[in-house]
Amino acid sequence: MRLAGRVAVITGAGLGIGKATALRFADEGARLVLAERDAERLEDVAQACRALGADTLPFACDVTDEADVAHLADAALNFGPVSILVNNVGGGRSGRITDLSVADWDHTMALSLRSMFLCTRAFVPAMQAARQGRIVCLSSGARNGTVWNAFHVGSSAYSTAKAGVTGFVRALAIELADHGITINAVAPGPIDTELAGPFLRKMHDDGLEYSPIRMTPLHRLGTPREVADAVLFLASDEASYITGTTLDVTGGR
Repeated sequence: MRLAGRVAVITGAGLGIGKATALRFADEGARLVLAERDAERLEDVAQACRALGADTLPFACDVTDEADVAHLADAALNFGPVSILVNNVGGGRSGRITDLSVADWDHTMALSLRSMFLCTRAFVPAMQAARQGRIVCLSSGARNGTVWNAFHVGSSAYSTAKAGVTGFVRALAIELADHGITINAVAPGPIDTELAGPFLRKMHDDGLEYSPIRMTPLHRLGTPREVADAVLFLASDEASYITGTTLDVTGGR
C-alpha cells in the first residue's frame, strides 16, 4: 500500500497506460481522480478501481482546454489534497515532413505538451503550499527518434513533442525542488496497448525490417502494466531522491 490515502490525478485514464496506472495505483491504496474525454470509457475504469477498494472520482474533460483543466483542478482539490499528478495524455498524428499539416503538428503538440503544461500549472500551487508532491509525465522512446515510425510514416511531430517532455521535467525539477516537489518522466518503448498494439504486431507479422519487435533487444512488446510499475515507483516514497529524470521502459532499445 505504497500510496495509501494519497490523492492522485491521472489524465488519459480510459485506456492503455493511463488505465493500467489507475488500476496499479488503486491496488496500492491511492484515492483517484481520473480524467478522460470519453465518459463511458472513464466510468468503466472508475468502476474497476472501485472494485479494488479505491475511492474514485471520474471527471470527463479535455486536458488540452484551459477551462476544462481549471474545472478538473477544482473538483480534484475538493476531493482531497492532491499529492500526485500523472500527465499521461499524449499521442498525435504521423506524417512525413513534406506531408505533415500545420494542424497535425499543432494537434500533436497540444496532446503531449499543452496538456502537460496546463495540468502541471493547475496543481503545482497546492503542492507548493503543502510542500510536497510527485509529478510523473509520460514521454517516449520516440524522443530520440522512433526508428520504425520515422522510417515508415514519419514521426517528427511526435518525437519533437516527447523530447519536449524531457526538457520540461529537467527545468521544473530545479524550479520545484525547494518546495519538496519532484517531477520525472517515464519513456515507454513499443507497448501493447489497445491502440498501438495491433499496428506494432502487424509490422512484425508483415516481416518489416524496421519493426519494433525485431529492433527491441527483448524482442517483444512491453505491457501497460510494466509502464505503470515505473510510474508507481516514481510516484512513491521509494523515489524521494529522484527528480528531473526520464526513466526508459523500452525493452533495451
